Amino acid sequence: MIRVFIVDDQALIRAGLAMVVEAQEDMVVAGEAGDGAQALDRLAGSTADVVLMDIRMPVLDGVEATQRLTARPAAPKVLVLTTFDLDEYAFAALRAGASGFLLKDALAGELCAAIRTVYRGDAVLAPPTTRRLVDHMLADLPVPELGPDPLAPLTGREREVLLAMARGESNTEIAGRLYLSEATVKTHVGRVLAKLGLRGRVQAVIWAYERRLIRPGHPPEQPSSSRMT
Repeated sequence: MIRVFIVDDQALIRAGLAMVVEAQEDMVVAGEAGDGAQALDRLAGSTADVVLMDIRMPVLDGVEATQRLTARPAAPKVLVLTTFDLDEYAFAALRAGASGFLLKDALAGELCAAIRTVYRGDAVLAPPTTRRLVDHMLADLPVPELGPDPLAPLTGREREVLLAMARGESNTEIAGRLYLSEATVKTHVGRVLAKLGLRGRVQAVIWAYERRLIRPGHPPEQPSSSRMT
């Protein structure tokens, strides 16, 4: 069972989300909270797998709550839900460590699919937010100064997996393209995140864009063979 914790300052929305979750054969509601601070307290003693996190809340907003939560050991995955299709909120939540971003007007089936996706370790970004998020926000970052190879800590295979993640490929897609098992891909993903000090796949995508390993409107730059290890 996927244990889902719901965080939203509106009781009616929490109730609706709980009904959707409880109607699934593979999900159960692990708890609820009305703001970020309350969520952090209650999740300290919870075994939740996925947290549905609102952004705009009193006391402590969802962005700050996500950042604090994902910094904890063995933290649950965070799927941000919001009514605001605004790039700055999406970007802040993803930078904070969220595994996904979904608008509240998503259908129940889309929400449940997103929960299952982040539970498996993949990322979820709501179209049409994704492309604008990347093209208009990350494209304005200054070009980094030339320095040590940012991929130096990674093996050749780990570099391939990182660039595949940056393209938005799932573990299944990466496994098929690189002729690996999904379990092996998951192991590589874990090693990539650990070596680069990242908390999730979405942060890995942002990391790749920030270092110009990927440029908006262009395919990811492949590491040269002379730098592969």
